[in-house]
Amino acid sequence: MPETSGGTAALALVGITSHLGLVEHAQLQPGETVLVNGGSGGVGSTVIQMARAIGATVIATTSGAEKMEYCRALGANHVLDYRHDDVPKRVAELTGGVDVWWETSRMPNFDAIFASMKLRGRVVLIAGRTSRVEFPVGAFYTKCLSLHGFAMFLTPAEVQRHAAEQIGEWLEAGKLHAKIDRVASLDDAAELHRLQEASDSGAIRGKLVVKM
Repeated sequence: MPETSGGTAALALVGITSHLGLVEHAQLQPGETVLVNGGSGGVGSTVIQMARAIGATVIATTSGAEKMEYCRALGANHVLDYRHDDVPKRVAELTGGVDVWWETSRMPNFDAIFASMKLRGRVVLIAGRTSRVEFPVGAFYTKCLSLHGFAMFLTPAEVQRHAAEQIGEWLEAGKLHAKIDRVASLDDAAELHRLQEASDSGAIRGKLVVKM
């Protein structure tokens, strides 16, 4: 939907999370390549835009034609359907490997991730608090990879402030847009809660914003 005055509020959580992962932890540089696994989600869609604003090439993965087109509209250079594409093979064909892999899945497939990475690549994890997955140690250290996990609420205020300032600059420049499903009044708060609880069913596509 079109950008609204709720865009800044809608980007507060996903925006700072995305900025911290790309800038503070992965230290993404212009000209590098990023793969966003789950590019059509709230965080993933923000990471795509920020990576492009930084000057990176972006590969996004998602499922289905509609979501793939959405990722392209956000600026992804290449979009893969993880249900059908052999991701490491396609990454090798497209770019020869990625410098940064942004993982949104609660159950990351480290075999596929590490196979897609360039030497000294960085992997960012933001989900999967209770997951227990296999970790191919040899594939990790022989490529000199690094793994970055972080919690936004444990990040120093000054670092978050810097992220918020750059997010504001990108919003003003039109390089960043919030994914907003709908804007409603406070009177509609109960309905918004119901929609949020049903979010796994696809009832909402983006943030729910309350306009005071």
